[in-house]
Amino acid sequence: DVAVPTQNETLVFCLWNARHCFGAGIDRLGCYERNIKSVPIPHFSWAEKTVQRRILYAMSELGLSPDKPHRKSARIVGDTMGKYHPHGDSSIYEALVHMSEDYSLSLPLVDGHGNFGSIDGDGAAAMRYTEAKLSFAAQTMLSNLEKGLIDFVPNFDNSENEPTVLPATFPNLLINGTTGIAVGMATNIPPHNPCEVIDGMIAFIDNPNITLDKLMTYIKGPDFPTGGIIINSSAIKGIYETGEGRLRVRAKSHIEEGEGGRKNIIITEIPYTAAGNKSKLIEGIVTLMRDKVFDEIYDVRDESSKDGIRIIIEVKKDRDPENLLNGLYKKSSLEDTYSVNMLAVKEQQPIVFTLKSMINEFVKFQQEIYTKEYTFLLNKAKNRIEVLEGLIKATDIIDLIIEIIRGSRSVKQVKACLTTGDITDIKFKHESSKKEAMTLSFTEVQADAILAMPLSRLVGLEIEKLNTELLEITKNADEYNNILSNEKELFKVIKNRLKSYKKQFTAERKTAIDEIENAVYKEEVKIEDLYILIDKFGYTKSVDITSFSKASEDSLKEYAYVIQLRSDDKLCMFTSKGTMYQIKASSIPKCRLKEKGTLIHSLCRIGNEDIITYASFEELFESQLVFITKKGLIKRVSGTEFETSRYQMSASKLDDSDKVVEIVRLSASQVLSGNMKVFVLTKKNLVLAFVLEEIPELRKTSKGVKSISLDADDHVDAMKILDYNEETFTYKNKTYHSKKIRTKKRAQKGNKLKEE
Repeated sequence: DVAVPTQNETLVFCLWNARHCFGAGIDRLGCYERNIKSVPIPHFSWAEKTVQRRILYAMSELGLSPDKPHRKSARIVGDTMGKYHPHGDSSIYEALVHMSEDYSLSLPLVDGHGNFGSIDGDGAAAMRYTEAKLSFAAQTMLSNLEKGLIDFVPNFDNSENEPTVLPATFPNLLINGTTGIAVGMATNIPPHNPCEVIDGMIAFIDNPNITLDKLMTYIKGPDFPTGGIIINSSAIKGIYETGEGRLRVRAKSHIEEGEGGRKNIIITEIPYTAAGNKSKLIEGIVTLMRDKVFDEIYDVRDESSKDGIRIIIEVKKDRDPENLLNGLYKKSSLEDTYSVNMLAVKEQQPIVFTLKSMINEFVKFQQEIYTKEYTFLLNKAKNRIEVLEGLIKATDIIDLIIEIIRGSRSVKQVKACLTTGDITDIKFKHESSKKEAMTLSFTEVQADAILAMPLSRLVGLEIEKLNTELLEITKNADEYNNILSNEKELFKVIKNRLKSYKKQFTAERKTAIDEIENAVYKEEVKIEDLYILIDKFGYTKSVDITSFSKASEDSLKEYAYVIQLRSDDKLCMFTSKGTMYQIKASSIPKCRLKEKGTLIHSLCRIGNEDIITYASFEELFESQLVFITKKGLIKRVSGTEFETSRYQMSASKLDDSDKVVEIVRLSASQVLSGNMKVFVLTKKNLVLAFVLEEIPELRKTSKGVKSISLDADDHVDAMKILDYNEETFTYKNKTYHSKKIRTKKRAQKGNKLKEE
């Protein structure tokens, strides 16, 4: 007996029962794949998720067989919802659409007419526009419903009966696969090639002790509707042994000559995980091109049509397309992982099945189905034999029967006479007929058939037909009886049916199986000159030298820092807390000059620290930095001190209450010239000037020496380092004459700063 859950019971998202309905795994994600995490399902259902079984049964009841015209999807959804599945029409329609997707199922169960969506991810047209009917594959799961092979139960309001499962004679679960998620459980059974699965089933029937290695000579591995390549063939055996594992699926591609001396990578098949999301796959590649992750890409086009997939990736001149393809495998959906978990519900317990155990359960289910089918056919043949024997016997005494009918006052009298010889109140013309009538002993069924027999059956040719039919039916009954009493004969019938399905659903393998090493991408580094533009708010962008040269002087005025460096260089940033951060120039997004850019703080995790200055590492390495703090500590540090592979390092030692106020970068020639003068300016508008040589060169870990003598309520506000030939400098938007400031020794009191 099949236990049917209530509407509130939730088990595994459309799993199947290994014993009672292998018909199975109709939907890879099911009608609820887009909006519901778990759904009520019947116990022991191989054949289908609840909504799918009801859709298919409703279509069968509407007479939508493969040889009949299509019917509006709205009618199918309406019948399903009104009679069997009292839920939202959108979820029912989504399940109907999914069962028609040839890129999701190896053998679609619905033959759709109209816009049923596409592999790109386009949605189907509204149900009022599309039409559908059953496919030939679905017909194999619905045939013989009238033979009592499965149980029926009342629907939600007891107004109709619906099947608990479908009498599937087709291994749909392995062929179409299924995916589902429920509370604490998940299943992910990959689709397989129909011919391979059927060959494997037959091999198992012939030898139930067949080894997995031998079985895999028939079922070589999953066969995805979208094709592609399984690149870790060594994992397949482990998956079939344990029911769990991971497959690496890669797109199929080749390289062609393009225009202008370029090479084109042509993608002809995509991984199964991208089925229904091809447009997102292409968008991902375009994003990698736009973000300069793969600078080798010149253009990406989708030229797919009804003839198949054709995605073109144009490669720039003199770039390696094979290397680029390896990079795309690593960083795009052209290669993906398909996790296999062959979980199913058997006898109300979730079990992870191996390939052999799954096939074994299918074979057991077929034994049950075919036993019921041939029991039904045998009983039907016996009933027909009973009728034929009665009709043939009646033709031999037809005169007596006619006399009985003419002498009787009711049909009841005739039936009583034919079955028991009761002649009460029947008038006979001859005494001999009366005696003969008393010996009649037809069965109830035979009596009904005799009374319903037309006179035309008395023609000699019709009588011959009765005898011929009896011989044929008797022969069939003996055959049915032989099948039911002989297991080998039963298996022979099952194999013959499977062989007929193999002929009907012949399909070449789409997914190649190979053992390929993981793709290795060697990044092609193109060294170029860049300009890093940073505005006063910290928004940063990288522009190439061509774009920078086209910029006007006015447009460049809005940037607080303009730093030239090479693409293989690093941008160094010094903060008021005495920390240096660095970031690769290639990590700064390239932008057009009009674009805003990205906050520098988000690129290198500076946090709330204030950036004092920026420099390229190449310039920094060949320079000296002069640090001055709020408390007046000053020092010179060689740029070589800041060579590090870390993104952050300490650039200066500070007291807790101190901070770096200014950092000035000096070139080696400026330091060696002996012509540099330092001006230290304080909050109280004092200034102290001294020569650069007064500042000792120290390590970055030192605090520095005293630059100016400060009052308790004063602090250093800025520092200027000028060549002797420079006569003025600007401070707080005011201009001052440097030569009018008397040069002193370091660490003395400053003089009042006088405006020019």
